[in-house]
Formats: sequence, structure tokens, C-alpha cells
Amino acid sequence: MSTIKISSKVEEAVWNELKEAAKESHQNVSGMLTEAISDYLQRRRVRPAVKSHLEDSIRENEELGRLLAK
Repeated sequence: MSTIKISSKVEEAVWNELKEAAKESHQNVSGMLTEAISDYLQRRRVRPAVKSHLEDSIRENEELGRLLAK
């Protein structure tokens, strides 16, 4: 996949938090930004009703999710 260079402004505290999170997870900032932007766009595109039903289902099946994760 091709990449582009972007420029933006963010609060310094948020930037520092992002750099620290990248360091802790052994990722680079570019990768984390790409993932964050992608996640944000996916959440914005989900219809509110669908999202609500999904959240309800996850909440109702929380114990099952924990068991499956083991």
C-alpha cells in the first residue's frame, strides 16, 4: 500500500502521549496514527443503531467473550 506524508497540529500533551504509547508497544508513530485514523473512520461509518445493537450484544455476552479468549 502506498503512503503519503501529512502535516497537522496536535496538542503537545497528546503528541507526547502518542509517542510514549508507540514506544511502549514497540510501534512507530506513523503506524499508530494510521491505525487510529482507520479505527476512527470505521467507527464513524457504522450506523448508530447497528453500533448500539453491537454494544448491547457484547455487554450481554461479556462472560462468553472472556471464556473464548482463554
